[in-house]
Amino acid sequence: MTAFDFLKKPSRRIFLTLVLATLALPASQLAAQELKISKFVKLIAQAAGLSGSKSIVVMDAVTGQVLESYNGDKSLPPASVTKAATALYALSALGATTTFKTRLLATGPIENGVLNGDLILQGAGDPRLDTDALGSLAEQLKLRGVNAVRGKFYVYAGTLPYQRQIDPDQLDHVGYNPTIHGINLNFNRVYFQWRRGAKGYALSMLAQAKKYAPEVFGIKIAVKKRNLPVFTYKSVQGADRWTVAQSALGKGGSRWLPVRYPADYAGEVFRAVAALNGIRMPKHKVTEKSVSGHNIAVWESGSILALSKAMIKYSTNMTAETLGMNATVKRGKSANSLRGSARAMTKWLEAQYGVQGAKFVDHSGLGGDSRISAYEMARLLANAKWDGPLRPIMKGITLRNAKWKKAPIGGAKVVVKTGTLNFASALAGYVTCPNGRKLVFAIFTADMKKRAKIAKKDRERPPGARAWARKSRVMQHQLIRHWVQTYGG
Repeated sequence: MTAFDFLKKPSRRIFLTLVLATLALPASQLAAQELKISKFVKLIAQAAGLSGSKSIVVMDAVTGQVLESYNGDKSLPPASVTKAATALYALSALGATTTFKTRLLATGPIENGVLNGDLILQGAGDPRLDTDALGSLAEQLKLRGVNAVRGKFYVYAGTLPYQRQIDPDQLDHVGYNPTIHGINLNFNRVYFQWRRGAKGYALSMLAQAKKYAPEVFGIKIAVKKRNLPVFTYKSVQGADRWTVAQSALGKGGSRWLPVRYPADYAGEVFRAVAALNGIRMPKHKVTEKSVSGHNIAVWESGSILALSKAMIKYSTNMTAETLGMNATVKRGKSANSLRGSARAMTKWLEAQYGVQGAKFVDHSGLGGDSRISAYEMARLLANAKWDGPLRPIMKGITLRNAKWKKAPIGGAKVVVKTGTLNFASALAGYVTCPNGRKLVFAIFTADMKKRAKIAKKDRERPPGARAWARKSRVMQHQLIRHWVQTYGG
């Protein structure tokens, strides 16, 4: 009989005795007792066969009572569970119904199809702006009767300070480590396509969207005869220059690559979609100085609530960082760097929700230096309130068994935020038990020694990381099943 077999039918009498004993403790003794290691959580954690450290806590969501824990006060990387904190931060500072408005401003009149003045593409820090959105702005400009711009064309990117990347320890070519600026496009990625022909490879860089997909010429890539590295990157006079190993290309394919100069990217792409709408435009100039003019077109994003929900569901780092930095700017705090903005969020979480000892280095969780304990994360979820803004936007999951097959428990509902880094896995969320009892939990695991040994060239897919993460996910579901069966009957 394995530990998992033993845990399939836990003794309700034992568990109820433990719970009632804890509830009976005077308040003065509870603080000393509440983070003691739970016998049954320890059994599940040990049976997982997972190297490294674990921090696990489950609480009653209404009372904040710690029901079970395992190293609950140990701080580990929260990975993308950070985005749950960022959602609270952004919704509070920016407002659930607020939207981002990317505008076209003009400094002169429109006469006989000509804009006699400058045109400004004014970024608003929108994380979801794409090529089709720029196409809509160009279409609106055309409907205003504009066929040509006589003045200059500016791209305003001063809403947010330029951040070259979220985490400098990541490989250059990974699209989940984007640049952040006051205007962002296509998650600051460009679509690289290649096809082998009789005379070599045909390469293209596209600003790919559903309706518009113009070719981008300001970002260059060249094929090199080598095996490794697959990609190399360098900046040449403020422009992205890539090379790719011929041995990695095969007959053809595509992938997204990061864009490190998003304002220039947006300027070139807008000029291209304007041309497709019959509008002649001068070459763009990027500015971070405040601009003025009268509004002639606008693109409006989804609400902060909708953006936050999508961020939780798809775990988009771009959305997290732009929402977090915009929230910091709105609060009048320094957002000159991601770390500075994350420090402002950390202080806010402490003041608003009583979170102690946390350290966030960004808003997405991509940086491996962020730390929070399972206890403080669970406390954050509980203090955010069951009917507060966070639980409704969390992602629902179906519980699985030890063989990773779907095995739901009738009447139980689980909504979570997941998080994964190399040899670090996190899960936190809310549980509605079959009997109506409400729980919050946080489960953090990390093998920091294995993380430290990963060679930079292997950081996209390090050996052993996938199998390690699977063990962590199995353990997470075993724990939730145990809690539902114990407290939800």
